[in-house]
Amino acid sequence: MAPSSSRPRFDPSPCQINEIKPPELKDGIDSSDWVPLISCAANFPLELFEIATSQLIHHPEYNSTLILRSETVSTITDTENFPETVPQLQGLQKIRCIHRKLLPRRPGRDAALEQYCTLYGNIVEHATDAEILPTTLVLTPIVTPDSPLPYYHPTVSHLAFRYLQEEEDEGTLRIEVVPLPNTSLDPNARLYRTCLALLDTLHRYGWGAMTNYQKRVRHDVLIPREEYQDLYLVMRERHKGLIDTWQEVTDPLKHVFEDIGIATYLMLLWKRTFATGDSEASESYENEPWRHWPRPPGGFIDFGCGNGLLTYILISEGYKGYGIDVRARTSWSSYPPDTQESLHVHAFDPTAPDLSSTYFPRGVFIIANHADELTPWTPVVSTLYSASGYLSIPCCAWTFDSRYERSSSLPFSLPGDETLDAFTHKLNLGGDGSNSSSYSMYRIWLATLSVHCGWQVECEILRIPSTRNWAIIGRKHSELVETDIALENVEDVLRGVQERGVFKPRKPEGKSGH
Repeated sequence: MAPSSSRPRFDPSPCQINEIKPPELKDGIDSSDWVPLISCAANFPLELFEIATSQLIHHPEYNSTLILRSETVSTITDTENFPETVPQLQGLQKIRCIHRKLLPRRPGRDAALEQYCTLYGNIVEHATDAEILPTTLVLTPIVTPDSPLPYYHPTVSHLAFRYLQEEEDEGTLRIEVVPLPNTSLDPNARLYRTCLALLDTLHRYGWGAMTNYQKRVRHDVLIPREEYQDLYLVMRERHKGLIDTWQEVTDPLKHVFEDIGIATYLMLLWKRTFATGDSEASESYENEPWRHWPRPPGGFIDFGCGNGLLTYILISEGYKGYGIDVRARTSWSSYPPDTQESLHVHAFDPTAPDLSSTYFPRGVFIIANHADELTPWTPVVSTLYSASGYLSIPCCAWTFDSRYERSSSLPFSLPGDETLDAFTHKLNLGGDGSNSSSYSMYRIWLATLSVHCGWQVECEILRIPSTRNWAIIGRKHSELVETDIALENVEDVLRGVQERGVFKPRKPEGKSGH
């Protein structure tokens, strides 16, 4: 089967019982009634069925916004010791059973659920389990009187994904279920619609495996997904009340959860970056262990802090730092006194005398969250004032003293033998891979600027509710650019700004002594 340039059309159809071929699933022991529900052309070979179903097993969150993730409890390969609730299917041989736990995105509302994910293959004489290709995946929820099915799970006792093929015919994907009593099988009912989405996902995964599809965006590069999600759930519960007290005219749902996500990421990034190897206190989040986690030696500065929400969250969780912006926001006066004392009206001027004694002490960590005009200055100032690192989430494209223009703002030259194409490939830019958009080229420019300033570039796609969620991180000094050279490069940038004479620091608005 030769792959085309695009995925074939997903064309599902309801199963008609009198037209099912080959026959539907049948249990070998109990009397469960399997119902064929929906099918479509596979458009990929049987050899890739296991790869496609593996995605379903390990990433259920891609198919349900109510599921946070899946955790594997155990993998059972001894078919003689499979759980009793795993069905015995006529004509099929058990291969492997994965015991997983589904974690809900809203644990205060939905319960977790454990589930058996069992792979079966057609019976082949004298073949070992390792030699048999899986043709069927059965999902079996583990329910008890005390833990019924949560809302996000379809009302079935078993759900099967099947790959069916007769001789040289094209393969067919089919979903069959053992529905619970009083469950509607109508195409407009919830069960059918859920299975339709699952079948579409399986079809897409199979086609992606055949075309060697690679995700252009990689999440969780520096911080493991599970570690981030677990802390984020805690931080969301601690700070979700900010939605009800929001003082700005902007959307509180977006801004509150976005800054909670950024604060969570920073807390974990600092924990890893500044760890000394000492033993830590209990990691039970009930004990607030982050108050003893490693942190930047010079605290943090929220560079262009805007509404001050990120500064407030970090300070309220025990971190030391400041937020500066060109004007005070309505929200500032609503924060507790310790946060208000850490928010300052200040117009940044890189050509002014030394600022390190006020807002940029040695070892400070600089945060530039959608900082606009301050974005390109972030790696420059980080080098100039011996910062311990920075995290920048660029939004609007600016150079040092003007809007970014692709034609005039070329990437900075890279040290060593690395080509720009090879360097760009590591930046996790996403999109269609062409990197021809203005935003992609601006991020390339920022990344080469960071190297020019002596930083080793790391990139992360943050799990925040924003289309501008690409972060560039500097927390290590580049081995290819010596410290003296990096400082000379930064001074060259400053001289160029002064010689052009275009840069004009914005005037502080309101009471600068806030």
